[in-house]
Amino acid sequence: MRIAIVGSGISGLGAAWLLREGHAVTLYEKETRLGGHAHTVSVEYDGRQIPVDIGFIVFNHLNYPNLTALFAELGVPCRLSDMSFGVSLDGGRLEWSSNSLTGVFAQKRNLASPSFLTMLTDMVRFNTTAPAHRQGGVLAGLSLGDYLAERRYSRAFREFYLLPMGAAIWSVSCRQMLDFPAESFVSFFENHRLLSVRRPGWWTVDGGSQSYVSRLAARLDADIRLRCGVRSIQRGETGVLVRDESGGEAIYDQVILACHSDQALALLADASEEERAVLGPMRYGPNTAFLHRDESLMPRRRRSWASWNYLTGTPGRAADPGQGVGVTYWMNRLQSIDADRPLFVSLNPPHRPAEDKIFLEHAFAHPIFDQPALAAQKRLGSIQGVNRTWFCGAWSGYGFHEDGLASGLDVAERLSGRARPWRVAARGMDLRQAAE
Repeated sequence: MRIAIVGSGISGLGAAWLLREGHAVTLYEKETRLGGHAHTVSVEYDGRQIPVDIGFIVFNHLNYPNLTALFAELGVPCRLSDMSFGVSLDGGRLEWSSNSLTGVFAQKRNLASPSFLTMLTDMVRFNTTAPAHRQGGVLAGLSLGDYLAERRYSRAFREFYLLPMGAAIWSVSCRQMLDFPAESFVSFFENHRLLSVRRPGWWTVDGGSQSYVSRLAARLDADIRLRCGVRSIQRGETGVLVRDESGGEAIYDQVILACHSDQALALLADASEEERAVLGPMRYGPNTAFLHRDESLMPRRRRSWASWNYLTGTPGRAADPGQGVGVTYWMNRLQSIDADRPLFVSLNPPHRPAEDKIFLEHAFAHPIFDQPALAAQKRLGSIQGVNRTWFCGAWSGYGFHEDGLASGLDVAERLSGRARPWRVAARGMDLRQAAE
């Protein structure tokens, strides 16, 4: 078959890799590189070139089984990472981190702070009771905000811990986290062992994620077209007409849209009502990332520094709960970079890094998983393969690299009848099940 794949993120690359034998695959990519969110930047720092990831950074073996198996298949070198979490509110008015007891009580006054100590006791309560409530059906139909209010969780627990952590994970605002389905939220935390003391080890790709992209691309037997975005897709009885932005046209037997759901819908010149109903409800939030070396976008107290640092505002200025999440990733700790050359990636920071300390500014868009989106996501199977068209992307799962790869492999398997060369265990309840 002649197959067009639109998008070269992990979904498109995974599908192209599994379809590499017996099919003529054309891979369209509007950017100048392959990889999508697997984006490694080479930084010149004190005369040295340092590879730094600004999108996909870490994975674990438990929750990323397909990615783990693919890396083993390709011989991708990986190294252990660190996934500590820290919070710095209102420019340092309140700070803590999960590094150690020293980090938890980075501000000694928190030892005697009723609200802070209530946060800690509410952590224990949530970790023990929320899974039981999910299993007992208590969370069905509730938003996270409704559940927290109904169970009378403290403001400190919500604002100093749970909402910041959720916002950092899904790259959305705390206000948007309140609308997140409670059952989906707890299911995710259970599956990732975030409610348990025993958590999986986290890994990062040695040399940056682009090294796995290069290895994967070398295995493809495909016509790769960089700087070649698709303008429109027209389906017919005898094939699929793909028009690219340079004016080129080609007809294929099948097309795989390995891009965001809103982008996929916009490309379909003849979208059906069902395609609109499935692809339309998923919204995306814009996020601006800075790769920089400005330590003012880390917690004020060094003992509060963590791998992931949730930040809000400046002293005397209240944070807007609807503002996009502000997170700084400490790349030295996440990717074992020489500590003498501090490097950070900040997403929607409270203020811009100093201009002379910025290496790169980049725009991302992340899916927002509210109830309408999850209800639509549940119907994705109804449009797969219909009218010679297939859809995949991280948006079809939890929004992470594993979801993107799994969805691309799933589509390729159904399209070709060829199975991936490994088997993975079920990952437990997913977002779609939790939304039912």
